[in-house]
Amino acid sequence: MPIEFATSPRSTVGLEWELMLADPATGDLVGRAPELLRDLEGASAGERHTVTGELLTNTIEVTSGIGSTVSSAVADIAAAIAAVRGATDPAGIELLSAGSHPFAQWYDQQVTDKTRYHSLIEKTQWWGRNMMIWGIHVHVGVEDRDKVLPIIGALTSYLPHLQALAASSPFWAGERTGYASNRALVFQQLPTAGLPWPLPDWAAYEGYLDDMVRTGVMADATEVRWDIRPAPRWGTIEVRACDGMSTLRELAAVAALTQVLVESFSRDLDEGRTLTPLAPWFHRENKWRTARYGLDAEVIVSAAGAQRSVREHLAEELERLAPVAADLQCSAQFGGVADILRDGASYERQVAVADATGGDLHEVVDHLIREFRSGPETL
Repeated sequence: MPIEFATSPRSTVGLEWELMLADPATGDLVGRAPELLRDLEGASAGERHTVTGELLTNTIEVTSGIGSTVSSAVADIAAAIAAVRGATDPAGIELLSAGSHPFAQWYDQQVTDKTRYHSLIEKTQWWGRNMMIWGIHVHVGVEDRDKVLPIIGALTSYLPHLQALAASSPFWAGERTGYASNRALVFQQLPTAGLPWPLPDWAAYEGYLDDMVRTGVMADATEVRWDIRPAPRWGTIEVRACDGMSTLRELAAVAALTQVLVESFSRDLDEGRTLTPLAPWFHRENKWRTARYGLDAEVIVSAAGAQRSVREHLAEELERLAPVAADLQCSAQFGGVADILRDGASYERQVAVADATGGDLHEVVDHLIREFRSGPETL
């Protein structure tokens, strides 16, 4: 099955951010996206950003245009949020983002009335109906199709770092899960989701898709739901492993780290170096460890099994990669990763609020609403 890979400028950035709609009085989710989108989708038609619906009617997704820099893509997202606010504020709806809602129940939510969503739920049943999860997607342009699978293999070694920085789903349906990112383990229950298969080149990827389509597992490449996947339509590598970020500043930081890593690996290939991923069993273990322990996880960082704390390893990598960030004009956003390491990720802040309020998850939701509203203003 030949799969064309679109022409894309190297290391350009595109962002997608899934946002929850909530009642400001109760903090619970409200399924009012269809009424809001009637105007918002049309209004964004002539803009660089887009505003669209998602699987559940309690969710709106905002996306950027193609950014030559992270700051350009983030500016698109900020404009999209402002447009959404223009509709949600008069309607008495609040916005927030995290990997999960602290106390909402799946059986109270409605699926968006689109054939592909109904088909997904029909196929996946209980697991599909439990997909009350919110995330971000970061696209980075790759100019040469032959680089895509080697870079994905190398980038998989950094998925635990990205997952830990973004972890924001410590609560699920009113319970403290004990996980920094419960979303990470829920999402991988879907068919074709989870860690990418270790494929060496584009021909192997085409062979994989041929097998999946021929056996009825999926209809086309859009149903590949890996934590990192090729996005042939856009000519990008798409990172999908991260929980929904709670602030725009943190979204910018994770986007910058992703862009810098992809560009760094691309330079390695240009200089003739081979990108050697870790063994798949190490990737699997690292994903579980950071889902469970977040930034406090000890992750496997070498083929020999050497282990480092995510915080320490990231701090070292930030120093090593700083010149690449400067070249990509994203040093300010890249520096936000150090801020997360210093101040804590969203899951840590949510747990701290719950601990300070006797486990009141309504207070956690109020905290997330305040963070989301104040975040763009502090960029």
